[in-house]
Amino acid sequence: MIDGTQAEFVRTPFADNSLYLLPEALNEDVAVLLSDALPTAHEIGVQYGNVQPGDTIAVIGAGPVGMGCVLTAQLYSPSSIIVIDMDDNRLAMARELGATHTINSAQEDAIARVLEITEGRGVDCAIEAVGLEATWNICQHIVKEGGHIANVDVHGKPVQFALEKLWIKNLTITTSLVNANTTSMLLKTCCSGKLPMEKLATHSFGFSELGKAYDVFKHAADEKAMKVMIDF
Repeated sequence: MIDGTQAEFVRTPFADNSLYLLPEALNEDVAVLLSDALPTAHEIGVQYGNVQPGDTIAVIGAGPVGMGCVLTAQLYSPSSIIVIDMDDNRLAMARELGATHTINSAQEDAIARVLEITEGRGVDCAIEAVGLEATWNICQHIVKEGGHIANVDVHGKPVQFALEKLWIKNLTITTSLVNANTTSMLLKTCCSGKLPMEKLATHSFGFSELGKAYDVFKHAADEKAMKVMIDF
């Protein structure tokens, strides 16, 4: 509940308890992603979704947080990672980063396709990384009995909850804000080169080009943008 931090210098309350000293070898673009997108994906998506070795998971939304889910899920050795989005550029990047299947939900029935891939069973974990009713609806119709729905993104409007179909499935549904309790581990993992987060930083602008940067992000599909960086 304080002002944002798009400035050259920032005074951070309780900094001794909340900030990390960046290693000199760490790419600064990766450091930006470590501040929010990556720990959110790992903690609220992958950990709360209880991703286990051999699981089949689906990530709905291939933005920076969704891509963070794709990358950090691989730390737990799932057998399949299905990524669903409407942007072919982002789906191509998802395959490059480790997705085993990609689905363009604007071109085919995502629910039917996931059920086809999983031989009618559904996924062990569905990670909602968009925050829309349509993407929530996909999640609740593709998760298998005993599975998890991990809601990562922020919903600005209510969604329909198909309880009449879900009550018998013994599902776990989780929501939360980022804890940042795995940031230290993720920082070390990024330094080791095991998480190629720098690929997500597709555009970079100077502070004087802030308006242009926002415009590129607004038209991400046309500009093939994933994460837009501002250099001060």
